[in-house]
Amino acid sequence: MPIPSITIAGRRIAADAPPYIIAELSANHNGKLDTALRIIEEAKRAGADAVKLQTYRPDTITLDCDSDDFKIKGGLWDGRTLFELYEEAHMPWEWHQPLFEHAHKLGITLFSSPFDTTAVDLLEDLNAPAYKIASFEAVDLPLIEYVARTGKPMIISTGMADAEEIQEAIEAARGAGCKELAILHCVSGYPAPPEDYNLSTIPDMIERFGLVTGLSDHTIDNTTAITSVALGTSLIEKHFTLDRNGGGPDDSFSLEPKELAELCLGAKTAWQALGKVDYGMKSSEQGNIKFRRSLYFIKDLQAGEIINGDSVISVRPGYGLAPKNKKLVVGKTLKEDVKKFTPVSWRHI
Repeated sequence: MPIPSITIAGRRIAADAPPYIIAELSANHNGKLDTALRIIEEAKRAGADAVKLQTYRPDTITLDCDSDDFKIKGGLWDGRTLFELYEEAHMPWEWHQPLFEHAHKLGITLFSSPFDTTAVDLLEDLNAPAYKIASFEAVDLPLIEYVARTGKPMIISTGMADAEEIQEAIEAARGAGCKELAILHCVSGYPAPPEDYNLSTIPDMIERFGLVTGLSDHTIDNTTAITSVALGTSLIEKHFTLDRNGGGPDDSFSLEPKELAELCLGAKTAWQALGKVDYGMKSSEQGNIKFRRSLYFIKDLQAGEIINGDSVISVRPGYGLAPKNKKLVVGKTLKEDVKKFTPVSWRHI
């Protein structure tokens, strides 16, 4: 059975390729285009494969209403209305072109999460190479279908979605023509505690849905993300900022540049360490085989003598017969003289 894969901007993403690392810019521009440009630069320097934006306007994602339905209760954004939050957090649409141009110049992939059809149209005009469906939009099947009709690779984040809802999203994408599809295991808490992640779900997702599977990680360090590589994740998405204390809506649960570099290196190292089933000697062991135990004579003996148990011992190094052969050696007659500290060989018997 072939390994599921997708390709974004020429980079193949699959379980048998190094993890694809996405730096989520989100609201961490904090209202400054220059900050957004610098985030792209730092993501490239850290070794990320891609940077992801969020494309919406406050009026395309919610209503300008201060009734209780539209007020946030608890958490990082307690007391604010949805419209107020998204007005502050959104990426101005006129910034998209310079951001795409900057990423292209730097040689790092840039794509986005659209939150309505007009966002998709904007991103299509900019030739976005792929699309991400955010967790909260995973139940918006018409949006998924609209994105699928672009023919571009699609990544669907599954935070809060149950197995049935994930299947519905997959069927909507496939039914509308999506050929390259990946899903992300996600916990939509900001931040999310590691114990909520239940990473054991990842192998089940891979088996159940048969798709490229990754992780959208909202924990505050890299342990969860790097651990997920051992369970089969092919993509890792983490929020990324220049300064966790920058005061923006998403800064406090985002990685800083040094941490993103550590994630890129750690995830790749974890993937390399997984390797394949292999009981053979490894290249790094070749020079050490001589330090294994083997049989040595510990007495001077003459030809014709019977070798007894006190004449032979198992010690390091490994130039003699393997220790398992001691029972075959003891009781045998020597063919030639031997000096003590000589490695035991079949030629002696």
